[in-house]
Amino acid sequence: MRSASACAFGLVLATATHSQGAGLYFGDRGVRPLGRAGAFVAGADDGGAIAYNPAGLAFAGHAYLGDFAWVNYTSTYQRKQLVRQVDPNTGQPTGQTWEFTFPEVEGRTPVIPIPTAVYSNPLGQKDFNFAFGLQAPYAAITSFPEKVSGQPGPQRYSLITLDGSALAVLGAYASYRPSKEIALGAGIEALAGYFQTTVYFSACVPERFICAPEQPEYDAYGQLRVGPIVAPTGIIGAIFLPSDSLRIGASFHLPVWINSPGTQKVRLPAAAVFEGARVTGDAVNVKFNLPWVARLGIEVRPADGLAVEAGVAYEAWSMHDKITVSSEDIAMENVAGFPPVYKIPPLSIERGFRDTYSARVGGEYKFPVSSYALGLRAGAAYERSAIPKEYLSATTIDLDKVTLSVGGSLYLGKWRFDGVFARVMGMPVEVGTDEQRIAQLNPVLANPPANPNYINAGKYTASANVIGVGLVYQFDSPAEPPTRPISRPAEDDEVAPPKSKPKSSEAPEEKSEPEPKKADDDFEKAFEQELEKKPPKKPGKGKK
Repeated sequence: MRSASACAFGLVLATATHSQGAGLYFGDRGVRPLGRAGAFVAGADDGGAIAYNPAGLAFAGHAYLGDFAWVNYTSTYQRKQLVRQVDPNTGQPTGQTWEFTFPEVEGRTPVIPIPTAVYSNPLGQKDFNFAFGLQAPYAAITSFPEKVSGQPGPQRYSLITLDGSALAVLGAYASYRPSKEIALGAGIEALAGYFQTTVYFSACVPERFICAPEQPEYDAYGQLRVGPIVAPTGIIGAIFLPSDSLRIGASFHLPVWINSPGTQKVRLPAAAVFEGARVTGDAVNVKFNLPWVARLGIEVRPADGLAVEAGVAYEAWSMHDKITVSSEDIAMENVAGFPPVYKIPPLSIERGFRDTYSARVGGEYKFPVSSYALGLRAGAAYERSAIPKEYLSATTIDLDKVTLSVGGSLYLGKWRFDGVFARVMGMPVEVGTDEQRIAQLNPVLANPPANPNYINAGKYTASANVIGVGLVYQFDSPAEPPTRPISRPAEDDEVAPPKSKPKSSEAPEEKSEPEPKKADDDFEKAFEQELEKKPPKKPGKGKK
């Protein structure tokens, strides 16, 4: 159906697949990586590497990683409308206009756990590691009020709620380490699940009815459910280790092509012209593209247990140029002033997205405490919005933003317990009535009107708090931390301690037991050799 719900779906899903749902674009995933503000491309070395750089699986060994994050997202929108006076007899604009400011509305989201689960296993291979993973986007299932002070919500043509949506990324991954200096990785993924969005749209046609574009009597209720979604994609990556203290990582995430069936449920307006009218059919198909993402990171390890990484990412959001919604069987019947059966034509919604980038720095420090170890993390990131201000809407309040994060870990033998807190702060944006470019969509118009009614002017704010907990269980060596490579002997590994730990205090402990044992073994061996030599000589001389 040519409806605002189709637009809302496409735009929201475009954000949800690589980030959070309707709202602030938020691409980080995983408790430990988020503790470093997403600076986890060169330093990736556990199951969390599947989202940033699968080459990091070369250092993960045989392990299980599981974590949960809770995203508390809030947003506000205070709409401004450019009101055009309309001739009551013809429905045409008179040329008289003025600005009207609506009451502020607040978008809220339920705080639900968002999982990440990764199982990695070398399967007995020296230089390989394999993994299976499930990731859910850090998505905010946002809802806005349907009514404000007894009046329809001013954002109703963009979004009412995303309740009923569930998306996840499933993948199979592999890493290969051909030498001590190089690690390679790749993964095959699929975005899977369902998506549901609810909006209102207008059925007012001033050329045929005496009505205004936002007149409540001409509002129609639309609910779009899309799925099952199965969209293939993939990721490749590499890590170069020129020395024990330097790591360079790069990764490339392939685009995602959405081509999914769905259903569109519609409740027609209460206006008299729709009395006796009905909608037949409900099947739709939705198509659009999501961007490729390139990441680069450089990590330094200047001291034992300390790692600091700086990284950048580039996201080709300009390829999300349009959303196509088509239907073979949706039609309206018995609408006054229209043919008895009016089939809804395909809809191509043009988008104004742009390529964007982000920069981040973060690190961690691990140190022993008695019989266990602690890890501390911190990071900061800046992300430029992929949506120019003129295309902002309540559907996706994606703003330029700064993320600050802190986290930590407790290491107990084979176990690692993680925690993180992150604050995501969007920079407020105000879209003028002369800047707005998102037009109100109308299901009964075959073509957009000459003077469209724009619906996205106003002031936008957004922020989010993220709390996460997780754990790692290392099946292989309990004596070594989960972040160390286990497929090679310690003396062949870049992070092995021959040079990094030449501490005099530990040298006596290493020699105190081996040296006596070696001396005893040598003495016993020499004694046995003498016993074997002497007996044969005596019998030989006696015979002669």
